[in-house]
Amino acid sequence: MISTAILVIQLVLIMSSTSPSSSFSSAVAAAATAPAAAPANTPCNGPPTPPIVYTIAGSDSGGGAGIQADLHAIHAMGCHGCSAITCLTAQSSTGVTGVHAPPVDFLREQLDVLVGDMPPRAVKIGMLGTEELAVEVGRFLREIKSRAAADAGSEGARAPPFVVLDPVMISTSGHKLIDDDAKAAMIEHVFSQADVLTPNKFEAEALLGRELNSPEDVEAGAKELLGMGVKSVLIKGGHSLAESKSSTPLRSDLNATVGYAQDYFLSTEPPLDADGEERICDGCRGVWLRSDRYDSQNTHGTGCTLSSAIASALAIGHQQRDLVSATSGTGAARAVYAIDACCLAKAYVTAGIGKGVQLGKGPGPVVHTKFPSSHLHFPSIILDPKKKTSETPAFLPMVKAQAPSAESRDKAILGKILPIVDSAEWVERLAKVKGITDIQLRIKNEHDPERILATVKQSQKACNAAGVRLWINDFWEAAVEAGCFGVHLGQEDLTRCVDNGGLAKLHERNMALGISTHSYAELSAAIGVRPSYISLGPVFGTSSKNVAFDPQGLATVYKWRELLCPDMPLVAIGGINDKETAAKVKGAGADCIAVIGAVTKADDVDAACQMLIDAME
Repeated sequence: MISTAILVIQLVLIMSSTSPSSSFSSAVAAAATAPAAAPANTPCNGPPTPPIVYTIAGSDSGGGAGIQADLHAIHAMGCHGCSAITCLTAQSSTGVTGVHAPPVDFLREQLDVLVGDMPPRAVKIGMLGTEELAVEVGRFLREIKSRAAADAGSEGARAPPFVVLDPVMISTSGHKLIDDDAKAAMIEHVFSQADVLTPNKFEAEALLGRELNSPEDVEAGAKELLGMGVKSVLIKGGHSLAESKSSTPLRSDLNATVGYAQDYFLSTEPPLDADGEERICDGCRGVWLRSDRYDSQNTHGTGCTLSSAIASALAIGHQQRDLVSATSGTGAARAVYAIDACCLAKAYVTAGIGKGVQLGKGPGPVVHTKFPSSHLHFPSIILDPKKKTSETPAFLPMVKAQAPSAESRDKAILGKILPIVDSAEWVERLAKVKGITDIQLRIKNEHDPERILATVKQSQKACNAAGVRLWINDFWEAAVEAGCFGVHLGQEDLTRCVDNGGLAKLHERNMALGISTHSYAELSAAIGVRPSYISLGPVFGTSSKNVAFDPQGLATVYKWRELLCPDMPLVAIGGINDKETAAKVKGAGADCIAVIGAVTKADDVDAACQMLIDAME
């Protein structure tokens, strides 16, 4: 039995490695929060078994795109790639000169021999050069999904594999890669099996038969593509809306977006919440993903790489939900669904474009790095695709208590601990405790607005008297009226706040805002709002609140710290009840810990608070 401390050390070493193999899927197995037997997907005394991802695509003899790029991306994301070749291309960095399709029987043989030995958790589909090949791929996908459905409930059964379809039709140099019959067969036989369709602007236009010249066009086009049978669509923004075959002038309200790569995601899937409450990142609402655009010509293979990275991220989530217990401390990995996978894949491709170099006479390929690990590349989910990021005002900035800089002296310093309590009496009690600078009030089981407001006002009065900042959980209207310092919102309450114009009201009062996150897409949504702090939880199992997400573990704290801008405070919550645990969470990257039972159930509240504050020094 390996001690928790050794597991944490192993985790940090694994995740701080610069090797492409230092992927999140390999780290999550080491992230257990207590000693335990090896998970089902981890051989004894060996590394985790990587998820299997198929690429069914064409070969790029230049090595920058096609299955060559796919296999690089799949490996870098921590999965094992298997390939079935649909087409052979004669190409270099300057373009495609020829395409040869092998016999359909040979494609069938490749797939059948693979699936009998190494069944996939995700399948990426690339170039389908002929009608016959498209029909065969559709048959294969129907068969493996039907087999999974038939086996459901039996021992060892797994969920059907995810399918990501990159509808490759035209090369960057303008070479037509499939004929009209192949295109029609792809739509008829493959679209219905696809969980995510990933066309770029020009591919979407070819499928729709019209140009997309505005965000409204893109949104309408995505809806129409869903009508063709796919579950979700990501219309990629590598080609900006300024790039058009027509001479129509670019609208003035789109000039602001030229410096960004903006993708639009839309899905037929319902919200993840069991009660149907929507999050900003839920694909049924329509989601705009934004990252900075690199001024680079070295973008060969970006489409292949993106779709393979999406498939790999989906495979990680598929495996984690299937084979690892809910208490293993890999909550964000278990919560990877289509929108989360798109966020991760966009970060992976953005990093690769940033490192691109020219190898031949034409554009160089995207570089393959590792599982996303930098705030410089991780995308944000934006509310208005026509506005610059700088036009979205940031909420009141908070500074980390551990190392405030000289230039941040005029900013509010977030406390080392953030006690969360459910009554005005507890607020009054904690406001008098030495070292407490921030308190969050989470009112439970009360729906009467007048009683809620009265409790908030009573709590604010106590905080004013003690010089302590009061944060109100979810009830932002009452916080505004009572003049509180800040508001903390969960993802569903954030959506309601956005839909009711609440963010503008919080900005008008210059209030602070904290946002809860549990998954990669929720992290992108929080970053887009530009809050005062971002929280992650539950880090460990907790009985304080019925949460829909599994424990995150220290691995996810470490990953969140990598993906957040260094000056954004990270608050960790959930199961942090003693000095040793608090110190480990701080070591993984948390700047503040939110605590409930560690304080409210303590025999000596003052001593418990001081102990946790000391642990966060």
